[in-house]
Amino acid sequence: MAALGRVAAFRLPPLPTIGEIIKLYRLKAQRQLSQNFLLDLRLTDKIVKQAGELKNAHVCEVGPGPGGITRSILSADVEQLLLIEKDARFIPGLQMLSEAAPGKVRIVHGDILTYKMEKAFPKHLKKAWEDEPPDIHIIGNLPFSVSTPLIIKWLENVSKKDGPFTYGRTQMTLTFQKEVGERLTANPGGKQRSRLSIMAQHLCSVENCFIIPGEAFVPKPEVDVAVVHFTPLVQPKIQQPFELVEKVVRSVFQFRRKYCFRGLETLFPESGRLKRTEQLMMTANVDPTLRPFQLSMSQFRNLCNTYRKMCDEDSSLFVFDYREELKQKKTTRNLLKSTSEPEQTEEEEDQL
Repeated sequence: MAALGRVAAFRLPPLPTIGEIIKLYRLKAQRQLSQNFLLDLRLTDKIVKQAGELKNAHVCEVGPGPGGITRSILSADVEQLLLIEKDARFIPGLQMLSEAAPGKVRIVHGDILTYKMEKAFPKHLKKAWEDEPPDIHIIGNLPFSVSTPLIIKWLENVSKKDGPFTYGRTQMTLTFQKEVGERLTANPGGKQRSRLSIMAQHLCSVENCFIIPGEAFVPKPEVDVAVVHFTPLVQPKIQQPFELVEKVVRSVFQFRRKYCFRGLETLFPESGRLKRTEQLMMTANVDPTLRPFQLSMSQFRNLCNTYRKMCDEDSSLFVFDYREELKQKKTTRNLLKSTSEPEQTEEEEDQL
């Protein structure tokens, strides 16, 4: 019987509902932090299910709030659960969950944007990048205000194999505004195709799992919510440094509705700009009259590879900043304007 007890699925003891926890600790979602609570445990179970098999896994939940998804993760019989919560108001309710699952939960009161994930899990869980993903998962119902900067930060970590990806190809299951979820998974030619589409898809397999209607949250957001699953690829589709890929992709999408030629021009200083842009597009074999959202991943790869060669030939090219150039032009223009206009006499001012 003892052996049977050891293999039995973990069950949480009876606990107050999430709604009761919110009342008990007088928790109120703060709009300025774009907080929205998910109270329906069937939906939190569904989110956790998208992460895959979690039995005996190590999980980091980002922004657990009142603990709805936390309960579903614990019910999946994980080995260890790390909770990272920035808002101190939620800590007492999470401690209640920790006590209900002795030895399984570690709570960190901190900001996920600055938390050092490379030391979050035991070293023995590390796997080679070419192997299957490690038994580590990141799950989170992210506040809208942090979701995009956080996924960009994590994509950079994927590219550099650091942060939570020190352990291998750690998988992520995260929530985003529906529109952001559509951008992350958009195909070439799709109206939502964007910088985010390229940066995510060149580094990860990205799946838009399902949509949660806004009315399922408290308070109800003005948008629906997408649950998106990420698995880092063994080989990125563009094998160039993250900063270089991001610079090229950002430049292309700078003028989304214009021909891609217009955005690519911003990679080069004014002197020789046209010639260099033509050289880039010709060598990369990209039609200059395509719109940014029409470009395929292989075309972005060609652009990044060609731009890298151009940077290798001219070391000043990569540090060139088009916006800085515009700023300097504007400053010069304003200086010329102020020095060329004659000062008005008191009599002239009276006439205005």
